[in-house]
Amino acid sequence: MCENKNMPTPVKRKRQPKQITFEYIFKQWIAPLFMITVGAVIAAFALEEFLVPFTILDGGVVGISMIISQLSGIPLGVLTIALNIPFMIVGFKRLGMRFLVKAIYAMVVFSSFLGVFEHMKAVTEQEILVVVFGGVLLGIGVGLILRYGGCLDGTEIVAMLLSHHMEFSVGQIVLFFNIIIYAVAGLLFGPDRALYSLLTYFITSKVIDIVENGMEQGKSVMIITDHGKDIADKIYSQLGRTCTQMEGKGMVSNGKKTVLYCVITRVEVPAIKKIINDADVSAFMTISDVSEIVGNHIKKKKAPVHKQEVIKKGRPS
Repeated sequence: MCENKNMPTPVKRKRQPKQITFEYIFKQWIAPLFMITVGAVIAAFALEEFLVPFTILDGGVVGISMIISQLSGIPLGVLTIALNIPFMIVGFKRLGMRFLVKAIYAMVVFSSFLGVFEHMKAVTEQEILVVVFGGVLLGIGVGLILRYGGCLDGTEIVAMLLSHHMEFSVGQIVLFFNIIIYAVAGLLFGPDRALYSLLTYFITSKVIDIVENGMEQGKSVMIITDHGKDIADKIYSQLGRTCTQMEGKGMVSNGKKTVLYCVITRVEVPAIKKIINDADVSAFMTISDVSEIVGNHIKKKKAPVHKQEVIKKGRPS
């Protein structure tokens, strides 16, 4: 190859160091650590005041720690930290120092408050109330920790690694681990403890999804219409959301169609339904859950993609 000596040599630009301000520290560390503290305290309270006295187990490493604690008498907080250490090392290699710091902080606060609540009297003696309120409170606590970058359970890290080499999702692998834990609990403490634990797990999982994703969970909206501009203007004026316009063709009517694509939050779904229903035009709309959003349009959220809602007005193409 020939070099062109007249071409200017590209100048390497030095990266400017990120300016660390109080606002940056507050958003990245102070506020998240405060919320992780709140979540860890709530989770510890749920375990010690609801679940542990009735031998109702959580899943993952915490569940294994509860089994060992029941059999050996070793404090639950000590076991939770000790069993999570290998997973934290793996998590550091995969997710970085910020994750490690927040995860260790969450576990230390969680373990400390397990000791604080250990000697307090259980809130209720009714097992169904224990399952429901224990599961809800545990879900709120763990959901807050996950939402602000912390972690209490290392099994999810293992599940993330295994999912790359298996045909199962992270959630399916975690569920498989937990079923084994609950089966062991059933053998050791009786089948009713395993069933109560499984029911608590499902309640906790649902609440975690709600807390972690919040009410701003993303929804994608696709609208097929002949009056794209009018509908897009109404969406923008009423919701402040912009639409992306695409051109389509009806396979039955053989006519040109406007396809609008828009991303909204969960709380805005009723408003966009009203816009379509009130529009004096023929429109066909689908609303779907969004797995992940990257960018500044709506904050990045995670939710399972499996539901699709269809709303029709007039005759679709």
